[in-house]
Amino acid sequence: MKALVLKRYGGAKHIEFADVPRPTIKPDEILVQVHAAGLNPIDNMIPAGSFKPIIKLQLPATMGSDLAGVVVAVGSAVTRFKVGDAVFASTFDLGVGTLAEYAAVPERVAASKPANLDFVQAASIPMVGLTSWQALVERARLQPGQKMFVPAGAGGIGSFAIQLAKLLGAKVATTTSTANVEFVRKLGADEVIDYKKQEFEEQLRDYDVVLGTLRGGELEKSLQVVRPGSQIVSLVGPPDAAFAQQRGMNFLMKFVFGLLSGGIIRKAKQREASYSFLFVRPDGRQLTEIGAHLAASRLHPVVDRVFPFAQAKEGLAYLEQGRSKGKVVVQMC
Repeated sequence: MKALVLKRYGGAKHIEFADVPRPTIKPDEILVQVHAAGLNPIDNMIPAGSFKPIIKLQLPATMGSDLAGVVVAVGSAVTRFKVGDAVFASTFDLGVGTLAEYAAVPERVAASKPANLDFVQAASIPMVGLTSWQALVERARLQPGQKMFVPAGAGGIGSFAIQLAKLLGAKVATTTSTANVEFVRKLGADEVIDYKKQEFEEQLRDYDVVLGTLRGGELEKSLQVVRPGSQIVSLVGPPDAAFAQQRGMNFLMKFVFGLLSGGIIRKAKQREASYSFLFVRPDGRQLTEIGAHLAASRLHPVVDRVFPFAQAKEGLAYLEQGRSKGKVVVQMC
C-alpha cells in the first residue's frame, strides 16, 4: 500500500511516499481503509525531531494520527465494530500512522463516525476534539458561568475549543487577526481581541481557565488575565514533572521537565493560579461522546482546505504557514 513516510529526522525533506506492507491486525485491532486523514501542527514538529525525547518512533514511520474510514477486517477480540462500519479515530503516540491507504487501529481508540459528517469532516475532529475535551472537561472541569480564554481562536484547536467551552456554558474570549473576527464570533466567542489592534492582557480580567495554545511569551502574558484559583492548561509546554511521571520517565527526565516548567509554575502561583501541561491521548470513549454532540449538531467540524493524498506534503507545508481557519485534511479516496 502507499503511505507518506518519515525516513529519518531532519525535517520535511525526509518525508516521502513509499510502498509499505498492508498492516496485519492484532486480536484487539480493526483494519481501517483510510478515506481521509486530518493534519495537525505536531505532524510538522515530529519530523524536525522536536519530540524525540517524548515520542518514540520506529523509523521509517508512517506520518499522521487522525483518520476516518471504513472497517475492512476485525481482530478476534473485537466486539464493538464489524466489517463495513464507518469509524474515526486518533492513533496519536501509538506508533500507528494514518497518512496511508490502510491503518491498524486499536478498538479502544476508535468511535463510530457520526452519520451527518462525511469522511473529510470526521477526519478533522479526533486530535482537536480530544485535546479540547481532555483540557476543558477532564482537566479544568469547566463549569457553566466560568470565563475561559482560548488564544488563537481561528486555528484547529481554537475553533473547536471555543465551541466546546460554549457548549459547557462558559463565557469565552479569544484572539485572532482582523480578517477572522467575525469567523470566531460565529463559532461562539463572546469577546474577541484583534491582536493586530489590541493586547489581550490589557483587555481581559478575572478568567477562570486559560488554554495555552501559543508558545513563548504569550503564555506568561496570559497570567495577567486570570483570577485567584484559576487554571492554565498548556498544550505547547513547557512539560512538567507530572507529565514525566505519567509517562513513566526516569528521574533525570522528571528533574529536567521540573526545571523547564519551574518558572511558569512559580509565576502562576504568584497569581494564585495553577499550571499544568496536557499531552493528548487517544480515547474512543471520549471520541464517542464528542461524536454524539457532532451528530446532534451541538458541535461542528471546521475544515479550511482539503488536499488529495498525492499532495499530502503540500498540505503539511500549508498547515505550517499557520494561516488556516480550522483544520487541514488529506483525502485518500
